[in-house]
Amino acid sequence: MRRNNSTSLSSSLATGDHLSSGIVVDAGTSAGWGELAAGSVFDCRAAELSGRSVLLTTIDQFSTAAALIQLDGVARRIVLCPPNLSHEHLAFVASSATVDVIVTDQPGLESIDSRVECIIPRVGEATPVNVDRSSPIRSSQVETEWVLLTSGTTGFPKLVVHTLASLTGAIELVKQGNFSPASIVWSTFYDIRRYGGLVIFLRAALTGASMVLSSAQESTADFLARAGTHGVTHISGTPSHWRRALMSPWVGRIAPEYVRLSGEIADQAILNRLHSQYPQARIAHAFASTEAGVAFEVNDGLMGFPSETIRSTSHVDMKVEDRTLRVRSNRTALRYLGDDSQALEDAEGFVDTGDALELRDGRYYFVGRRDGIINVGGLKVHPEEVEAVLNRHPEVGMSLVKMKKNPITGELVIADVVLKTPRPVDNGAHELQSDILQFCREELALHKVPAAINFVPALAVAETGKLIRRHA
Repeated sequence: MRRNNSTSLSSSLATGDHLSSGIVVDAGTSAGWGELAAGSVFDCRAAELSGRSVLLTTIDQFSTAAALIQLDGVARRIVLCPPNLSHEHLAFVASSATVDVIVTDQPGLESIDSRVECIIPRVGEATPVNVDRSSPIRSSQVETEWVLLTSGTTGFPKLVVHTLASLTGAIELVKQGNFSPASIVWSTFYDIRRYGGLVIFLRAALTGASMVLSSAQESTADFLARAGTHGVTHISGTPSHWRRALMSPWVGRIAPEYVRLSGEIADQAILNRLHSQYPQARIAHAFASTEAGVAFEVNDGLMGFPSETIRSTSHVDMKVEDRTLRVRSNRTALRYLGDDSQALEDAEGFVDTGDALELRDGRYYFVGRRDGIINVGGLKVHPEEVEAVLNRHPEVGMSLVKMKKNPITGELVIADVVLKTPRPVDNGAHELQSDILQFCREELALHKVPAAINFVPALAVAETGKLIRRHA
């Protein structure tokens, strides 16, 4: 089911009049797609990196975007590093990907790793570039490997290999409706150095739409205000991203026509709240992962997905085995990189997503990760299932369910809850805790009901946009 990538990102952006109006915007800079393809914003000397394995680590997403456009089809491999990667992990990634050159806008990194041969300027700064010009330059276009990082079980990231073709295989999933490409303005809470953000970035680029990049230095309120100023029409994020947004007084600054959720289970509470906030918008949730790629999108406003989706999704083969979803398509990654890397696919080419499903009344529901189960006296609890109930309570903004060790049952379920409106302990907080627990008892089996509920001001969200899950 694989298909070759017949053209590079830069050559795609350099052709077609409809692309001329699309721009890329971050917190302080903007440029047209054609300008980025031509290297007129800044030049990372891509031709001199021809045929080499390049690790790209930049401070801001705009620099990443420009370098990706110039390097695709030229470099043999691009390793796309997320922000704040530790030096230890950087060395591991560079070794695992047999990196020849590190391209960065971070002065001083060359003193840590001798592979830093190209220091690209940050936008608006001077442009001295130090590249090893002794390496041969290849004029022929290559199919570049795009390497993305995802969390690993050992603490070190796993390196997942894609191509431009696998990353863009699902672009047809989003119907443009009455929009022309020039009128669409995409944005995402994701960082484009992660899979969820990268596929949105590529979607905007290859359809000629504009793209508003987020910034790690911005608060949710500031990002929403800037997205509203630029007239964002299509926007994506994880359910955790959206729960944070809905608790912000600035959530009304955007008026999107299309809202997309992915990366975590989209429960009914978040779908309903988004529909209420943006009644004019189409609310969709997609299943995707770095390894499996984008599998399908759900547009009926309900959590889960119809059972026929497994059999009737175009260009994607799916099955449920051992209660977890398996996916095979030309959107899945090619392989893992590294000396000790595991097989990404099984013998039939299916990727085991590790996401557990339950079939009820002709519809599949995601209940959680196979490796995230809490064991209460031999009875299994998926934290996400409990969170879905907690999040339906009218006072709850978002929640995190976790495990606590117990000498009798082995483990207990406890919950951290962020209220939509914070409440002091002496102003009915204890009564509200009791009310939320009773709400859970009416919806859940006894062993799934939290043993304790803690009201917290906020929940930690990882750079991926997902809740950080730790044992208590």
